[in-house]
Amino acid sequence: MLHLHHSCLCFRSWLPAMLAVLLSLAPSASSDISASRPNILLLMADDLGIGDIGCYGNNTMRTPNIDRLAEDGVKLTQHISAASLCTPSRAAFLTGRYPVRSGMVSSIGYRVLQWTGASGGLPTNETTFAKILKEKGYATGLIGKWHLGLNCESASDHCHHPLHHGFDHFYGMPFSLMGDCARWELSEKRVNLEQKLNFLFQVLALVALTLVAGKLTHLIPVSWMPVIWSALSAVLLLASSYFVGALIVHADCFLMRNHTITEQPMCFQRTTPLILQEVASFLKRNKHGPFLLFVSFLHVHIPLITMENFLGKSLHGLYGDNVEEMDWMVGRILDTLDVEGLSNSTLIYFTSDHGGSLENQLGNTQYGGWNGIYKE
Repeated sequence: MLHLHHSCLCFRSWLPAMLAVLLSLAPSASSDISASRPNILLLMADDLGIGDIGCYGNNTMRTPNIDRLAEDGVKLTQHISAASLCTPSRAAFLTGRYPVRSGMVSSIGYRVLQWTGASGGLPTNETTFAKILKEKGYATGLIGKWHLGLNCESASDHCHHPLHHGFDHFYGMPFSLMGDCARWELSEKRVNLEQKLNFLFQVLALVALTLVAGKLTHLIPVSWMPVIWSALSAVLLLASSYFVGALIVHADCFLMRNHTITEQPMCFQRTTPLILQEVASFLKRNKHGPFLLFVSFLHVHIPLITMENFLGKSLHGLYGDNVEEMDWMVGRILDTLDVEGLSNSTLIYFTSDHGGSLENQLGNTQYGGWNGIYKE
């Protein structure tokens, strides 16, 4: 039996479809795909708090499409995320196992993967629900955020790529949208790296000036070579501090289709339309089913990239704008299901990877969600 751990979720379904899903996850002596097996659409928000949407009591954030899922189906209130951060919680979601069992936690404070190109990720021998359904004849796709690793020994082996974990198709970010992608003050890596590089620059600059003064005053018997090297090192550190932000954007903030990079760095104002276009294309290609489509939204993680049509439209600033845009995306996906005649044969499941990011505050402005009713 597959045990999934997640936070808040709403989905529209019916008992026969749920039974069919359980049957599809159980061992079977036959490899034939029954016509009664449902298509499966998983919708996962990033850092969405349980109190940020209407079906859980919020009356100031407009989420009519997500609320419609709850109204037409079942609202679950007692599911708990396996971790409070993206990498371990998503590993648990995909495998049904606590993240410590797959090694997707750390005892040294780094609880998520820090770089796209870093070695490591979800072990290739882990059993994911995508692998199980693929073996049962499902077409499987992941569109959006991955954040479970990419490479092992080289930049091109892609051993932790979604295609190695049961997905036939992948389009999206192999890493995660983060504040550094837009050079926000709310920074995961850039600000800390800049501070360290600036500190080292100051130390080496002071060393260089001290050596120069000592050399000129004959107080320090030293050749010019240490002076030159310390000065050059200081300049290199200063340049690194200046360019580190651009390097992070280039290294981490890009889109892939399967194994091919399609946009590096990303053009954020067209990311949402591209994702919706990719979802619609997958649904049209596989409408004769059965299929599993995992739509892993980049919303509502900082830097809260939001199209102009939604900016300033909510009652809760940029975070509210981003939540309401995500709800609009859910509505567009549901419309595509209706147009393709898939609504009555598709199990739709909405959740967040974990709770709201309470720590994303800058001054008096809240840029993350809440786990109670949203407030500022």
